Amino acid sequence: MSDLLVVGISDYKMDRCPNVFVTYALGSCVGICLYDKQTKVGGLSHIMLPESSMFKNNEINRMKFADTAIVDLVQNLVRLGADSRKLTAKIAGGAQMFEVQQGSMVGTIGDRNIVSVKNTLHGLKIPILAEDTGLNYGRTVYFDLETGIMKVQSLSRSIREF
Repeated sequence: MSDLLVVGISDYKMDRCPNVFVTYALGSCVGICLYDKQTKVGGLSHIMLPESSMFKNNEINRMKFADTAIVDLVQNLVRLGADSRKLTAKIAGGAQMFEVQQGSMVGTIGDRNIVSVKNTLHGLKIPILAEDTGLNYGRTVYFDLETGIMKVQSLSRSIREF
């Protein structure tokens, strides 16, 4: 029997099957599902901002940023038994939730999050198998460690499986 494990904003969790992760309210944030299908070890990260280098404080929450959260999650997945060379990714989120003034940095945060997630995964040689990103609506992501399936649920839209 599987447990439903909730991943909050600026948070990540990892485990092995049969558990299911869920993260709610992905607007401009991005959810990153990492999975080793051989060991059925995986994790879900809910990042809020693209890069930790924008902040000088050494006391930052590393789970908040794409560039640090993904690296840390991979290290923790390896400790749980995943093979870093066999990890794959599925991502969702990065929406533009509000109309904003042209050229506003706030308005591009979703796009910047997506780019940072993709760059970090590329640097770690983790292929992205599926994505549901951008546009202008929020998402809830479920990630099943038994099957490796990412389900994306949005208001007034059908549930999509990747």
